[in-house]
Amino acid sequence: MSPAKRADRRVTLQDVADRVGITAAACSMALRDSDRISPATKAQVRAVAAEIGYVGSSAARALRRQRAGAVALIVPTTSKHVFGHSYFMHVLSGVTSVANEHDTQVLIATNADEARGLTAYERVMRSHSADGAILTSAAIEDETVGRLLASGLPLVLIGNFPQLADAITVGVDDRTASRQATEHLIVAHGRRRLLHLTGPLDHQTGVDRRDGFRDAVAAHGIEAEAVALEGDFSEESGRRLAEGDWFDGIVAANDDMAFGALTALRGRGRDVPGDVALIGFDDFGLSRVTTPAISTVAVPAEEMAAVATGRLLELIDGRTGGWSRRQMDVTFRYRASCGCA
Repeated sequence: MSPAKRADRRVTLQDVADRVGITAAACSMALRDSDRISPATKAQVRAVAAEIGYVGSSAARALRRQRAGAVALIVPTTSKHVFGHSYFMHVLSGVTSVANEHDTQVLIATNADEARGLTAYERVMRSHSADGAILTSAAIEDETVGRLLASGLPLVLIGNFPQLADAITVGVDDRTASRQATEHLIVAHGRRRLLHLTGPLDHQTGVDRRDGFRDAVAAHGIEAEAVALEGDFSEESGRRLAEGDWFDGIVAANDDMAFGALTALRGRGRDVPGDVALIGFDDFGLSRVTTPAISTVAVPAEEMAAVATGRLLELIDGRTGGWSRRQMDVTFRYRASCGCA
């Protein structure tokens, strides 16, 4: 890149990555001295960065020994969605518990600013108001996640992101857990005509839990009698999708939809678990207080968030040599709704 061209616009991390022939995320890790990048590549990246005049915003702040003293919790959705679902309150609790121990503030960025074309990601990057970020519930095709990774801002993702090989993530094995929950209805309770209420299929969680259901019914030779219908994790979608009398078991991708299905079944006079065995996913509180109590898969959302925050603070301190993929264990809570009184 010529000096004249550099004067026209700010040199970006992508410019460095293009010159070296690696991804922007790998380039960022090289500049952070990550153990995952070879010494030769690190040297090449630094040489190119110096040659074309790149100085990342996070690198510049580190050179000035300045810190914001805050981390951002980014949820790319509306605040109504965030505070209307128990999952996000568990995540917030986990993040703040660790941040408070380190005298660090937590900033919450939730909604897109469509008027200015800015997302929560980009506001955090541009404002320099946080030393790092935790991201949860991003859609599979959300291109701004890649830009956030490439920005050089320390970042930990909560959830599974198989398409982002360079990301640091903490999550659970949704696919295996969904398969085991489905097999419980098949093996322990003899259910053969199963309905799965999926989460939104533009999110990896929805895809993985649906695929686990499909794995189970295929393994037991009952896929011809199994149906998966897409929901959105809301109680209303569970109520709407649980229509019909053909099924004898429901596997819902979260407890809100399971409760919606339970309400719909009761309204039509169908007994749970006598006529329909029911199981949900998450165990964030609702499933324990219904009648009957809802069988579910307990996800350690608060613990995942705490682990993610601890790892993020390590990255901010320059300790890049730790784990990059952490998988937490789930627990199965079999209660009355599936027949395990």
